[in-house]
This record gives sequence, structure tokens and C-alpha cells, in this order.
Amino acid sequence: METVTIVLVLLLAVVVSGIVSRVFPIPLPRPLFQIALGAVIGLMADWRVTLDPEIFFLLFLPPLLFLDGWRIPREELFKDGKTVLELALGLVVFTVVGMGFLIHWMIPAMPLAVAFALAAVVSPTDPIAVSAIAQRVPIPKRMMHILEGESLLNDASGLVCLRFAVAAALTGAFSVHDAALNFLWVALGGIAVGMGVTWLVSRAKSWVSRHYGEDGGAQILISLLIPFGSYLIAEHLHCSGILAAVAAGLTMGFVETTGEVAATTRIRRNTVWDTIQFVANGIIFVLLGEQLPGILAGAAGIVRLTGHREIWWLGVYVVAINLGLAALRFLWVWLSFRLTLFRAGEWKRSPNWRIVAAMSFAGVRGAITLAGVMTLPLVMGDGAPFPARELAIFLAMGVIIVSLVVASLGLPPLLRDLKLPPEPSHLAEEDATRIAAAEAAIAAVERAEHEMAEGRADADVYVAAASRIMDAYRQRIEVRRSDAGERESARQLERIERELRLVALRAERAEVFRRVQNREIGSEAARKMVREIDLLEARYAG
Repeated sequence: METVTIVLVLLLAVVVSGIVSRVFPIPLPRPLFQIALGAVIGLMADWRVTLDPEIFFLLFLPPLLFLDGWRIPREELFKDGKTVLELALGLVVFTVVGMGFLIHWMIPAMPLAVAFALAAVVSPTDPIAVSAIAQRVPIPKRMMHILEGESLLNDASGLVCLRFAVAAALTGAFSVHDAALNFLWVALGGIAVGMGVTWLVSRAKSWVSRHYGEDGGAQILISLLIPFGSYLIAEHLHCSGILAAVAAGLTMGFVETTGEVAATTRIRRNTVWDTIQFVANGIIFVLLGEQLPGILAGAAGIVRLTGHREIWWLGVYVVAINLGLAALRFLWVWLSFRLTLFRAGEWKRSPNWRIVAAMSFAGVRGAITLAGVMTLPLVMGDGAPFPARELAIFLAMGVIIVSLVVASLGLPPLLRDLKLPPEPSHLAEEDATRIAAAEAAIAAVERAEHEMAEGRADADVYVAAASRIMDAYRQRIEVRRSDAGERESARQLERIERELRLVALRAERAEVFRRVQNREIGSEAARKMVREIDLLEARYAG
């Protein structure tokens, strides 16, 4: 019963944090409110959440990484692929090595392997926290795509580095040659497992749907099981479950282009996944806050591990680690931009310092860092406590909180009025696709009308119905094929029409609800009508 109560309290805290973050006068990211609420819960309640590290890893990371891979714009990811790889792989290794030695130098009591493990968990960035910070000062699209791609891949690379660091801490040995070979197996095997599981499951459920019909609930449940299945299979084969979850998400994005899933299933599935993303990220930060009182209560004992007695030394270490991370990131981003300009033949041109600074400030640590540090083993192979585990958790939590606060204060001024090179317009591609889709629709309606009306006495009714539908499609084609000025006028007309349609749909729904309240219509009929209105509103509001 206590476990159920804890889960319900955590979920309630996630809901409350969303409300408070919207009404709070200062634009602070939602994770900060979740941490604060978690700390309040930790202070008021007499229970503590204790999760097995492996279970914690399994519960939260596979679905979050899978969803990131599934929803990331693949074309934008590939367009800036070199920059993304430089940040997601090169920067991670650079950060792990540089911060590992820095942490060990600052805190000699922390073994080098544990220092590398801590450096590995603080290397991945969290785009969700960045999005929350930049709600009132939108991040340029191309920069956000780079940050999303970096986060997607550096989660995997950082956690793979964590795996090697923990293994070195447990065994006391580390071989670069063996680690390189193992990394290839871990990485390539994880990617292969994620792609293979997703493709096989998708083919199997498509075959079942074609022969026996589609069950929307089963389709949604299958999409939820794929990341966990990929992760567990990869871990069983001693590959990277993290990379398997990422690869499964990317593969899911390609598989979905077949369009074999029903429209209603996609709508319901998106809603389920949005909820899971909101809940999982929220609970992670609430758990962070809930752990803070206990860790701060033991700060005196933790600080003694560093060879000091004053608790303020822990704050010094947190600030030093954040400064080190910022300096390494700024240096790497500057070098990456210089390399990009050199490849473009503009080697004399210097990178825009505001862009470099904004990319550096955007390196916010969040859910992945917390999930990673929580997976540090509780004990060594001989049963002894894992060295400096509580200190590593404290420092990781401090890095998350400080990076969120600093970014929330520093990122908006840097992003305000920041000019980036203009993005190529995709309107021509969109217009061409809409024309082709409308032509395909007209052809399909014509065929269906002939088949349905054949041999019927009321064939003219079918012709009239088909003409009404085809006229709308022909009007869409004429608008898209007109000259640039007419197309812009047509788009403005569409925007106005969309706003008026939304007003009309909301009035329709309000009237339906009024009649239900007055018992002028049955609830089942009303539910059907509201669902139709909701789908139309989702179409025009999207």
C-alpha cells in the first residue's frame, strides 16, 4: 500500500509542477519546480524512495530515448550530421577525459574510474530542459535540431562510457585495446538489435493487421513494448541497450512511413506517448528533489570523503565542475564551428561568438544525467560499498540544478534577436506534395464513384457526391499551382479560414455539451459527435 501511495504522490507532484511553472511570474524551466516539489515531499514525508539502479535504468531510459529517436526530424539530423556527430561523440569523449582527470585532481579521494564515471554521466545534455527554458525566447529551428540530434546520440555515447568506467571501477583494470573492441561490439550490436527488433515486430503486426484486422489498443501496447524488448535483448547479448533503444526509435520513424497504422490509432498512440514522456521526465526530477534532503543531511559525512570538514567545499566542487563543463563545451563548439567554416572554404571567417555561447549555455544536464548516476552500483564485487557513490550522486545533482539555473538566466538574453543563416524554405516541396496528394484523391474518388454507382438507378446521386468532393480537391490544386503572389494570398485566406473554422468547431462542441447537460441528447451520441469535432479541431489547430 505504501508503494502505491508513493507512486500517486509522485504523479501528483508532476501535475502540480506543470501548473506552477505556467503561473510562476519568472520564466523558469519546469524541472526546477519538479525538483523543488520533490524536496518538499522529502522533507515532509517519512519515507524514502529506494530504487535498484538496474530497475531505475530500465524503467525510464528506454522509452525516453526511443521516443526521441522516433520523433526527431531525420532529414535535419542527416543534414547537420557532421556537426551532430562532432558534438555527440567527440565532445563526449573530450568531456569524459578532461572532466575525469579534473574531478580526480580536485577530489583525490574519488578513484579515477569513479571520476570518469561521474564525468560520463554529466556529459549528456537534455533538450527537454532547454526547450522549457526557451519557451518565451524560441530557439532557432536549426540550432534546436542540432541540440536534439546531439542529445539523442550523446545520451548513448555518454552512457556507454559510463558502462566502461563502472566496469573499470569494479575490476580495477582497463585496457584501451579491449575497450575499443568491446565498444565496437557494444555499439554495433546494440544498433543491430534495435533495428532488427523494430523491423521484425512491425512486419509481424502488419501481417496480422492485414489478415485479421487492426486492434488499436494492441498497436499502442506493442509500441510501448518495443523499446523495453530491444533494451533487454541487447543487454542479454552484452550489447548496449541504450543504443538499441535509440536505434529502435529511429527505425520506427522509417517503418511508420508505410502508413499501415489506422489514423485513430496514431492519434491515440501519440497521446499515450506524450503522457509517458511528460510523466517519466517529471518523475525523474521529482525523485531527484526527493533524494536531496537525505543527501544534504549526510553532507557532513560526504564532505569528509573529500578530505575537508567545511560543507561549503561541496558547493565549490559543483561550481568548478560546471565551469569545467562550460569551458570544454565552449572550446569544442568553437573548434567545431571553425572546422565547419574551413570545410566550407571560409577559413578566414570567425564563428559568431553569440551562437557559440548560446550552444554552450544550451548544454543543460537533466534526466539522463540523473538516471545515469542512479545506476552506479551499490556495492563492489566483494560486497564492499561502491567508493564515493553518494558523493558522485550529490555532485551530479548539483550540476543538474546549477546548469538549469544558469541556462534559464543566460540563454534567453543570448537567444534574443540572434540571427542565424536563413533556413531553406520547404514550401515548394509541401505544395508539390499537396498537389500530388489531391490528384491521387481525385483519381481514387472517380474510381470509387464508378464502382459504387455501377448498375444503380440512383447513379446521379453518386456522381453529385463525388463532384462535391473532387471540386474541393481541384480548388486546392489550382491554388497551389498559381503564381507566388496568389499563393501567398491563398495562404493568408487559409489562415483566416482555419481560425474561423476553429471558432465554429468550438461553438459546435459547446452546444453539444449544453444539450447533454439539459438531457436533450444521449451521452453515447454526444460522445461520437464530440470525437468528430475534436478530430477536426486537431486537424485545423495542428
